[in-house]
Amino acid sequence: MGVTRRIVASAVVLAGLMFSNAQAQSLPGINEFYFDDDVAAKPIHAVAPQQADAVDQLMKLRERGRKGTEATAQLASIAYADGRAELAAKLYQEALASVSENSVQARSLRWNQAWDLYRQGDAEAALGLWLKAAEGTRGNPSWLPQTLALALWKLGRKDEALAWYAAAVRTEPQQWNDAANFAQLLPAWNDGERAQLAEIQQAWAANPPAWP
Repeated sequence: MGVTRRIVASAVVLAGLMFSNAQAQSLPGINEFYFDDDVAAKPIHAVAPQQADAVDQLMKLRERGRKGTEATAQLASIAYADGRAELAAKLYQEALASVSENSVQARSLRWNQAWDLYRQGDAEAALGLWLKAAEGTRGNPSWLPQTLALALWKLGRKDEALAWYAAAVRTEPQQWNDAANFAQLLPAWNDGERAQLAEIQQAWAANPPAWP
């Protein structure tokens, strides 16, 4: 490769790295502890998800105007799981349009959609929605450190992931310093998600970040 071609190739790589860094989502400052419960951070189930006719029941709730937002959100989650991402996103938009922008319901919808997106392999979009869901909370929500750590690790932002995981350990050291606790602490997470968090825990244990 000639000198000119090498220079051009290097410039392209550098531009790509600069673009990638510019696209990386900025994070809020990390607080020392995260003790607060968040009522928005729970799965939205208008009907029991294990029901064989769950979709039919959810459609009926929408038609009757009962639990319409919840039914729409649960249908969106089912659509994501079925690989119908366009329909799922449309349903979540419909649900969000039915509630106040800064309400607990809106934050819950974003929190749930973030999980759906993460499980579809879009950790970047999930991270953005989790950050949005955390805005306007009172206090420091207990779900935030380990959840952001999960997304950041997936995105290759490992130093940031470890810094956030360290906040979980500072908050509840007897819980988060041992991956054997994860099944009890994170019953709604799947095995793969808990296994990934165990990787983060091991990396944290090998070299715990200092505070502050």
